[in-house]
Amino acid sequence: MFEDTYKTISAPATGSYSEKRSKFLAYAFPVKTETQVKERLTEIQKKHNDARHHCYAYILGPNKDAYRMNDNGEPSGTAGRPIHGQLLSKDLTDTLVIVVRYFGGIKLGVSGLQNAYKIAAKEALDAANIVEKTIDETYEVVFDYLQMNSVMQLMKDPYVTIISQQSDMNCTIRFSVRRREADRIVTALKKVGEVKYCC
Repeated sequence: MFEDTYKTISAPATGSYSEKRSKFLAYAFPVKTETQVKERLTEIQKKHNDARHHCYAYILGPNKDAYRMNDNGEPSGTAGRPIHGQLLSKDLTDTLVIVVRYFGGIKLGVSGLQNAYKIAAKEALDAANIVEKTIDETYEVVFDYLQMNSVMQLMKDPYVTIISQQSDMNCTIRFSVRRREADRIVTALKKVGEVKYCC
């Protein structure tokens, strides 16, 4: 059976870590798109415009196929990668972690930086509420009004959520269904109407 669930965080969370007078403030956000990533990043950069570094990593999509790490001026691999590593260790997606560093005047070295960014990111993710979500697919069914009862019976399935509906001589319902249940629901609906995959 293919996997049709993924883990993400339900709300923003924060964490912090201090090392040799350098302060690392971590922010974890649930995000769905790269536009949301940019918005959150801009928000934190404005809030901490006096900080030297705003490093981050994110993973997007149920299949975790979009991700990025950014060291924002820190030595290569010392910030974005350890933050990304914490997202991987908690098996999260649709999540952004930004770690803001206030330099304390003492250099930490490569391993010191990696450790500090890793711990700060971990603190924020440990404080977050991790939730498991299902991967859903969206379809549209077009059917004759006389078939309304048959269609609505299927729409009551616990794995189906109606997104929108239009009733006329021809009725249209857009709905989402958990991926692993999609074949069963779509096959049943095809007996009473025309079904197409939306996205």
